Amino acid sequence: MSNRFKPKFNIRKGDTVAVITGDDKDLKKPRKVLEVFPDKGRVLVEGVNIITKHTKPSARDTKGGIVKKEAPISISNVMLWDAKSSAPTKVKRTRENGKLVRVSKKSGEVIK
Repeated sequence: MSNRFKPKFNIRKGDTVAVITGDDKDLKKPRKVLEVFPDKGRVLVEGVNIITKHTKPSARDTKGGIVKKEAPISISNVMLWDAKSSAPTKVKRTRENGKLVRVSKKSGEVIK
């Protein structure tokens, strides 16, 4: 993907988000973002989109078997969690002391 038209996302690693669509939809439960894949437009969220992966025995893992792990979901399926209002919120960017900061539209709080 070229840098000229690279999309900007308001979600970063370590943020708390709410899943707004899909099988794991829960607007009342905040979850933690484990990883963000900006080039693919996907995020890895803790406890969401669990898949089962069948692994063969190897030198590292002598047992093998079935492993459950999270798979990435689309970044459009999550919404940033506002701790003050305890609800999902939209985000706007504003300049504060020459730096861009994320601000919650519901409560007006700066998101760290």
